[in-house]
Amino acid sequence: MSSASDESRSMSQLCEDLRAECQELDELLSASKDESIWNLVTRFHNWSVWDEIAHLHLFDGLSVLAVADRHDFMAERGRIETRLAAGAEISVIARERFASLAGAAIAPFWRSGWQAQADALAKMDPRARLPWFGPDMSARSFATARLMETWAHGQDIWDALDRRRPPSSRLSHVAQLGVLTFGWSFLNRGLDPPGLPPYVQLEGPNAEQWHWGEASDRNTIRGSALDFCLVVTQRRHVKDTHLEVRGDTAKAWMLIAQCFAGPAAAGPPAGSFPR
Repeated sequence: MSSASDESRSMSQLCEDLRAECQELDELLSASKDESIWNLVTRFHNWSVWDEIAHLHLFDGLSVLAVADRHDFMAERGRIETRLAAGAEISVIARERFASLAGAAIAPFWRSGWQAQADALAKMDPRARLPWFGPDMSARSFATARLMETWAHGQDIWDALDRRRPPSSRLSHVAQLGVLTFGWSFLNRGLDPPGLPPYVQLEGPNAEQWHWGEASDRNTIRGSALDFCLVVTQRRHVKDTHLEVRGDTAKAWMLIAQCFAGPAAAGPPAGSFPR
């Protein structure tokens, strides 16, 4: 059993990884002096690069609010959910909120926001509960989800720039979240999970071996952590990866895997990206 001090160190490292994920994306954008990149259209619902960053900025700010004041966060969440229920897209809400920050003007505000988010979460007990969109989450799960979202939207931007992102060991957090949301991927679609979670065996970018579940040759997913993370964040169709997927349950999961909150969503169709 881990001690409280071990958990605090683990939380500190997680938040450093969250900070590093944001920093990497920040540096990618800062390296370009071409203002036009902010208007590039990504493959994520045809959002622009600016839309992707505005979305992250919106939810980074909401994260800080969730840590600082539950009451104020719940009020803000209510306003956003009312807009969404009335048919507004979340991208439209972000565009309205940050309309004065066209192009690269949003970058320093987003930078301040993600830094504040990492600072706020690093001070929390990893087991403390935080409100979010849906059920409350532990601070540890909350920070992991924020890292995952930054990684996923960052992938959209790397793809739009036609750049290959060097994978890092931070993928372990995204993969962990992907595994933990096996049941959610089905229940979110009104389906019962068709069987036990598959055995997942992944290789990290530095030849690390990560695995979850009971070893099996009949219900298993094997391959690179990068490919698995691309699938569970719905940035790639499983057929556009080199994942080895065996068993009906594993195959059904990989077609609908969704490690993020919100309504059931669909990723890109097979053939969208060359393997």
